[in-house]
Parts: sequence; structure tokens; C-alpha cells
Amino acid sequence: MKLKVLALVGILSFLFTIVSVFAQGDAVSGTWTGDWGPSAADRNDVTIALKWDGKAALSGNITGGTNVSSAIPLQKGTYDAKTGAIHLEAEASSRGRMVHYIVDGKVEKGTMTGSWNHDNRKGDFKLTKK
Repeated sequence: MKLKVLALVGILSFLFTIVSVFAQGDAVSGTWTGDWGPSAADRNDVTIALKWDGKAALSGNITGGTNVSSAIPLQKGTYDAKTGAIHLEAEASSRGRMVHYIVDGKVEKGTMTGSWNHDNRKGDFKLTKK
């Protein structure tokens, strides 16, 4: 009898956990807007559309913002749901040459913050999920 009760409690706990995860939804997929820049005085608007595969991979595009005339596809993207860590890489044309951007940050309560760099330039960003 005790074994049946423990098994039932275990199954119900597992089901509750699964329902809770699905009820929270996907914390990273969707449209994110905000700004990025090398300093507080030098900011650029940006919009990013992301799609998480539910495991670790992110896909998407930088779809709008300062100097973005057409969507820039992400070359690499990862998201760790346990820690909120995010990593993105993309290449964009700037002044006639390709620039490889690396972005690392964290997603927490509908906000994504972190740092970016390319070549010898770096800065920070803050985005909010729409």
C-alpha cells in the first residue's frame, strides 16, 4: 500500500513539473527590442526575432534597428534554459566588409542583457521581449 501511495505521489509530482514547464512557455522565442552600443552615450536601436528548438539551439534574425535594411540571419545561437545563458553569432556588412558579431548574455524575466564584441570593439545591450 505504501509503495502504491509513493508511486502515485511520484507520478503526480512528475506531471505537475511537466505542466508547470509548459505553462511557463518558452522564455526566449519571440521578438526582442532594445538597444546596444559601446557606451551609454552611443546607443543603437535593434530588433531580434528568435526561435528556440526546446533543447539548446536558437535560430533567428536581426530584423530591425539602426542601419539594418534587411534581415541579418544568426549563424549560431544557443540558449541554456537552466541558467538563462544565451550566445549568438552573426555576420553583417559594415562599410564594405563583413563583421563577425559575438553576443553573450542572460535572459531573466522578459529581459535579455549582456555584452557584444567584434574586432576590437565591444559594448553592452539590453532587450525586452515583446
